[in-house]
Amino acid sequence: MNTLAPAQSGLLPQVTHARNPGMALDLDWVAAVQANTSAIERRAASLPGRRSVKKEWQAAWLLKAISLIDLTTLSGDDTAGRVQRLCAKARQPVARSMLEKLGLPGLTVGAVCVYHDMVETAVRALEGTSIPVAAVSTGFPAGLSPYKLRIAEIGESVKAGAKEIDIVISRRHVLTQNWQALYDEMAEMRAACGEAHVKAILATGELGTLRNVARASLICMMAGADFIKTSTGKEPVNATLPVTLTMVRAIRDYETRTGHKVGYKPAGGIAKAKDALLYLALMKDELGHPWLQPDLFRFGASSLVGDIERQLEHYLTGHYSAANRHAMG
Repeated sequence: MNTLAPAQSGLLPQVTHARNPGMALDLDWVAAVQANTSAIERRAASLPGRRSVKKEWQAAWLLKAISLIDLTTLSGDDTAGRVQRLCAKARQPVARSMLEKLGLPGLTVGAVCVYHDMVETAVRALEGTSIPVAAVSTGFPAGLSPYKLRIAEIGESVKAGAKEIDIVISRRHVLTQNWQALYDEMAEMRAACGEAHVKAILATGELGTLRNVARASLICMMAGADFIKTSTGKEPVNATLPVTLTMVRAIRDYETRTGHKVGYKPAGGIAKAKDALLYLALMKDELGHPWLQPDLFRFGASSLVGDIERQLEHYLTGHYSAANRHAMG
């Protein structure tokens, strides 16, 4: 029997956690944060051999992964038609016949992520669903446009219907250890988002050290970030396992000390189903079941859905199909 029960897939009724209210900047805590790079890298290297799921369990985890994807298009040649096709894929990420066999005909992705100019198009294309639109903002991807314009851009995206805002921090604040400036910037951006949830993009590939990543993660959480996110997807190095371990342990420490849960979003370079399984196992090991729900975990990805669909088809039929049969739209 190929059908998967909802409980088996992990797609049970979800708990929505309270937003992170933030806290006053605690520079003593920040200064105490360290990152043992060699130990983190050893732990990351061990992960691929420590978790393996097969058959119906693998299919269940892959269905879970689909529900956690921020389906994304962030290209200079984006058009209304491309975004509409992306939204159609978000509504129906896997062939209807396959989802019916798997017992989850209503499965959708976690969100659709676009540039500001495409927010209204995406909102219209997703009418009648609960799929939120996320907008990248604040001078994405470099974050170097005039500050007032970056704050105004947040407001415009919220006004256009974005329910989530992915902001980029000023990397120079991290590289120069100007933690007060980073905290003040993040707090103002959080305030500009209003009711929209804010994901703070650290651009970890440009921060130099894992200690910088850990400290920047903590300060963004102190300033009220609802999620911390690895990358814009435009840097030479994007999501990696060592960076992920560093960031999720910062999340764990923050929750331990404050009681507030913060979400995590790896983005850039996660294109294969096997990679998604590895990240899900890591999240479960490090943070537990709450971080396997879309209000606390997302993948920033575009091509990942296609590879997952191929793996699910293999589970159902015993055969792999060509990748071009699972296009984005």
